[in-house]
Amino acid sequence: MAGMIKGLTRADVMVPKVQISLDLTNNAEALATAAIAVEAGVDWIEVGTPLVLAEGLHAVRALRKEFPNHPIVVDLKTMDGGYLEAEMMGDAGADAVVVMAQAHEATIEAVIAAGRKYDLLVMGDDMVKADRVAACVEMERLGIDMVVHHIGFDHRNAHPGPSPLDELAAIVAATTVPVQAVGGLSMEQAIECPKIGAPVVVFGAPLAIDGKSFAPGKDLANVLTAACAAVHATTTCYGAVA
Repeated sequence: MAGMIKGLTRADVMVPKVQISLDLTNNAEALATAAIAVEAGVDWIEVGTPLVLAEGLHAVRALRKEFPNHPIVVDLKTMDGGYLEAEMMGDAGADAVVVMAQAHEATIEAVIAAGRKYDLLVMGDDMVKADRVAACVEMERLGIDMVVHHIGFDHRNAHPGPSPLDELAAIVAATTVPVQAVGGLSMEQAIECPKIGAPVVVFGAPLAIDGKSFAPGKDLANVLTAACAAVHATTTCYGAVA
């Protein structure tokens, strides 16, 4: 199935978008949560890593069938076997996949090659890289379509303090591809990300999904509706630091 967001350009992200990360562990909850999110105004649907592990291709196919007009991002966190992983997700109906900056450049290039064939947006995640700015610049050089500036779940729980906001402006300034910031942000901080040049705002664990039980958060519909309205009301020029 051809991807829905092939050839994402700077113009495509001039208007901020909201992505729901389905950090859940079964398809029933994922489909129900995605329905609430779409009703609330979410633009992109992410198959979060817990859902990838629990349901894999079944989750992608189910979401693609239920939400044919919403781009589907699959957070594979690919470290090896890049072409096959991306190919399988593309065949299942994914529109975007995630490869790690920490992977060998051959793996990143393989995911990019599969992305070109299957019309996938390829997102590169800088998690655990010592020099995140340099990692994002290198991923762009290799051909990544979008970079994800990410403080990992275990990292931020074991060592509170680091935030994606710490280097976000520097990464936006050093790259020309779209940038996304995730990991440990508050709802208010996430909503402000488009003003710093990261226009696709992610709500997952622990913002929309409980970070301990990995179940939908309380009052999800109202929380997401308010958050989507705030993000969509933001006016920004991509790459401009507020």
